[in-house]
Amino acid sequence: MNCLVVAATANEISPFLEKYRTIKKISVSMDIDILITGIGLTATTYSLVKQLSIKRPDLIIQAGVAGCFTTTIPLGTVVAIKQDTIADEGVVEQKKLRTIFDLKLMPQNQFPFSKGWLINPAGELIKKIKLKAVKGISVNEITTSKQVIQFYKDKFHPATESMEGSALHYVCLMEKIPFLQIRSISNYIGERKKKKWNLKDSIHNLNQELIRIVAEL
Repeated sequence: MNCLVVAATANEISPFLEKYRTIKKISVSMDIDILITGIGLTATTYSLVKQLSIKRPDLIIQAGVAGCFTTTIPLGTVVAIKQDTIADEGVVEQKKLRTIFDLKLMPQNQFPFSKGWLINPAGELIKKIKLKAVKGISVNEITTSKQVIQFYKDKFHPATESMEGSALHYVCLMEKIPFLQIRSISNYIGERKKKKWNLKDSIHNLNQELIRIVAEL
């Protein structure tokens, strides 16, 4: 089996890369390729499509840190994203967030969307990796406004926010390639004081789980 491990930045998976360089073979059942896409939905989409034109993997795993909308999930926790969507693709009207689906610009069930979500159909695979499965949203601008945070909570009820997740889901669903998105909670949404973030532990925990998942699948 060929597995493509994807991250926005090399720093997010640096422990995995170091282990991979050292032992060459993390899994006896997988050949592993690495793709660093760059940050954001556009860069991730382009990088993924370009890579798939060269080599089609059997599985894609995207790993990265994320912000979290709820303090009930401790910083450093690694979760699996069961469904994702682009949260800031729409407009604010009459003090409410309206998505492209609300605006009737696109049917909410037009493939690969299902009720406006990009849902990972590999439910058994998500169960197999034994991580808490949550909803995520993707944005082009990191969320800091209290008003926007409330818009997102009311509209999507998400646990996490990233800048790349929906690109993975969209491309993989369109190409019919099994995929996983795993995220480690580095901060709570709206908190811009980096001293309160926990990047060190988040990256460590993310990579421990990534190494475990690749070794066990």
